[in-house]
Amino acid sequence: MSAPVVIVGTGLAGYNLAREFRKLDSETPLLLITADDGRSYSKPMLSTGFAKNKDADGLSMAEPGAMAEQLKAEIRTHTRINGIDPGHKQLWIGEEAVPYRDLILALGAKVIRVPVAGDADDAIFSINDLEDYARFRTAAAGKQRVLVLGAGLIGCEFANDLILGGYQVELVAPCEHVMPGLLHPAAAAVQAGLEGLGARFHLGPVLASLQRNGDALHAHLSDGTLIECDLVLSAVGLRPRIELAAAAGLAVNRGVEVDRHLRTSHANIFALGDCAEVDGINLLYVMPLMNCARTLAQTLAGNPTAVTYGPMPVTVKTPACPLVVSAPPRGLDGHWRVEGTGPDIKALCHDSSGALLGYALTGTAVQEKMALNKLLPALLA
Repeated sequence: MSAPVVIVGTGLAGYNLAREFRKLDSETPLLLITADDGRSYSKPMLSTGFAKNKDADGLSMAEPGAMAEQLKAEIRTHTRINGIDPGHKQLWIGEEAVPYRDLILALGAKVIRVPVAGDADDAIFSINDLEDYARFRTAAAGKQRVLVLGAGLIGCEFANDLILGGYQVELVAPCEHVMPGLLHPAAAAVQAGLEGLGARFHLGPVLASLQRNGDALHAHLSDGTLIECDLVLSAVGLRPRIELAAAAGLAVNRGVEVDRHLRTSHANIFALGDCAEVDGINLLYVMPLMNCARTLAQTLAGNPTAVTYGPMPVTVKTPACPLVVSAPPRGLDGHWRVEGTGPDIKALCHDSSGALLGYALTGTAVQEKMALNKLLPALLA
């Protein structure tokens, strides 16, 4: 039997690549390996579950057995890889050597954990997969007050979702405005929208310590503020998982370095999704991931295809203030012009010649995104 195509990871990147590959090749052996339970789900839906009153089972779309049948693949769950041997085209699971024809790393990104003093570290949760969501939802049952660490995209999405689910939410983040890595001119509109729902922001300080106080928690901020809460959700950011690749001698930077064919520094090893840095660009969003899955499937099926990125706008799930952002491409500087008032902001970034480089749209202005997308430059032409 010939060596299989092996995909490590069964998140959106891994499963979508497998689906696209099977459209082109129904016979090559296919093996998927995952450290979690292998259920198919859409990760963006994790920050909509409380508003929809859905538990983890409600967000799951398919069990691993059904996925194995659908993909004509073997799926090994709760399995961790100990190492990769690129020279012999095999990986190690404990003492077991698993050969591969091609190996695809779809490892995703891990949450950044910030150390916090105090005796309640176990009351700080992160949500990065379906099993995390199940743990947090169990912990949140019967509780009322949630402290969210981080006011970036994920923190704001979870805050909006938790409030719609009936929780009182406060956010703490060491920044001047919400979503500092993604948003600038329209930040006030998003913050005001969330405040209108009842969110309270503490921007500037950090969580210095978390102490138990009976059934509640005392969160002490670095500026002296004391917040009483029932549990804490940490959403301070994600970092691409590169350790496995680095240990195998593959080139890594912020992510696993890949070329426009998503090939790593070793010919038969590829990477895509949150763990991959494509031609120097690491985007932790769904649209580029799906684009890469379609492209890499062609390459694996014998039709080498280079990935291209057109405009990659990000739709943020904050119903309190709808938001779409398309950041200017790397290395291109422009000037922002802001129009509108209140929740309806249109912020456009142009270069010196007047060409549109990016935008941030909130409220009713999001209706203009399709027209503006046609004017944007490609991120990877």
